[in-house]
Order: sequence, then structure tokens, then C-alpha cells
Amino acid sequence: MTELATRAQAFGLIAEGVAAGLSAPWRLYLARGCRYLSLSVGDRAEWNAWRTHLGCPELSVRVYDAGGEIRRSSVAEVVLDGCRVSVELVEEVSTGDLDQLLVADPASVDPEER
Repeated sequence: MTELATRAQAFGLIAEGVAAGLSAPWRLYLARGCRYLSLSVGDRAEWNAWRTHLGCPELSVRVYDAGGEIRRSSVAEVVLDGCRVSVELVEEVSTGDLDQLLVADPASVDPEER
């Protein structure tokens, strides 16, 4: 993996992923000093592809109320050369789908069991 000492190297990391066939993140945030890089993706398949590509060992899930809507934020993180890189997916969850909040990867649950 590349070092992330400069902005060009951080953007190069994204370019490498896109060149490898991953979808470009819909939002990218790079903190001043290149110590934090955040990618926001559009769906679970993109999230899984980016976290696998980057080798993100840290996973977290947060569920919150956003003005009457329930949202699930899945975040995968890895530290590369002192820079924390995170890939985030935010999904709206209906109250009928609350059982999916109990598993780390809702796509892995057999639809017959839902």
C-alpha cells in the first residue's frame, strides 16, 4: 500500500482503487495534513469492495434517528502510514427492517429467515 504523506498520495490511493475496478466514492473528505481520509459510498457492495481493497480490519455500526428516519452507518477503518482511512455507508432503515440492525452484514442473512 502507498504511504499517505501528501495529498497527491492520498488521491492516488483512490485512483488506484478506481483503476482496479471499484466505483468512485460519491464523497471524499481529506483532512488538512493528510491524517484522515474518509470515503462515502452508495451501497453495501461498494462498501464491501472498498474495505476489502484497503484491508480494513476495524468495523463499526451506528444506528441513529435523523429527524424521524432511522439510519444505519457502517464504517470500516484502517491506518496507513499514520493516516486513518475510513469507508462509510449510510443506509435508511425502516422499522420493518429492524432485525437487520442486529447483524454486522445484513446481506449475509438468508431472506427466508427475515
